[in-house]
Amino acid sequence: MPASEPPSLSPVTRGALLSAAELEPHRTALNGHCYRMTGSAADAEDAVQEALVRAWRHRERFDGRSSVRTWLYQIATHVCLDLLAQRKRRARPMEEGPAGTVDDPLHAEPRTHWLEPVPDAWALPSNTDPVELAVLRQSIRLAFVSALQHLPPRQRAVLLLAEVLGWSAAEIAEGLDTSVASVNSALQRARATLEARRGHEPRAEALDEKHSELLERYLQAFLAYDLDALTGLLHQDAVLSMPPFSLWLQGPQAIRAWLTGRGAGCEGSRLVPTAACGAPAFAQYRPDPRGGHTPFALILLETDGERIVGWNSFLDVETLFPRFGLPAHLPPGVRNGPMI
Repeated sequence: MPASEPPSLSPVTRGALLSAAELEPHRTALNGHCYRMTGSAADAEDAVQEALVRAWRHRERFDGRSSVRTWLYQIATHVCLDLLAQRKRRARPMEEGPAGTVDDPLHAEPRTHWLEPVPDAWALPSNTDPVELAVLRQSIRLAFVSALQHLPPRQRAVLLLAEVLGWSAAEIAEGLDTSVASVNSALQRARATLEARRGHEPRAEALDEKHSELLERYLQAFLAYDLDALTGLLHQDAVLSMPPFSLWLQGPQAIRAWLTGRGAGCEGSRLVPTAACGAPAFAQYRPDPRGGHTPFALILLETDGERIVGWNSFLDVETLFPRFGLPAHLPPGVRNGPMI
């Protein structure tokens, strides 16, 4: 006589059996989701921690109708919506006013005002299918996350759940406690807003051989501080921004004037390759009068495939370098690392 099947677990029993070990492996994927929602690695980290705490405290509510991952995304999305109700939109300097000049005063805004870069390793799960990973990498590109910040938070959530995570309208409606009609309406409006902004942001290009060669040329030109070579890599409308300063410059001539003037202290810098926002980036260390090199900026470049269109130097190194696992000082003799 065949053995009888074990009785199915009740929802309360199934949820109560969840362990912290089953929740923790989802942290990186949730980091990426909350970063897209908030535009801030710091806010995302806080949101994910709160989501995991809520999940653990209320684990008996997990009924097993969806996966643990889906359940956690629902919780994290609600945490982000609560957070965003108390926050202003994160911005980039180019959205704050017209391009400036090298003679303009430097006005700094608080760190919480600006869109922040995020480490790839912190936001992209390593055990993800390559096709899905490519989508996730594109979805943390600086330009895309910047455009997302122009959507109302619930539209932002709907778009990300639909187009990044691939949820159906019915799944989103259930996760956000709304109707399918509301989801479809929000998705339509979100897509229209992003399409209207498409011409305002640099277009992300795949990291092909031509792109890799461009980055290597930038690395070598910066090492030699060859301004002819550096400006030769810039698009005619290239932008240099330096958060937390609201000043931004446009065009090779203005950027060159900065590098030969107020930015001349960058000569002799070392660049350590890293990865941020789904793309190669560089940790810039300027010469330290006491010896070696000291942290100065995290550089994230945006290209059109053949030229650099965005040179973003994030100067909040006290926050960013530890998050990226970068050294606090380079000893004498250290040169640029190999391209990643």
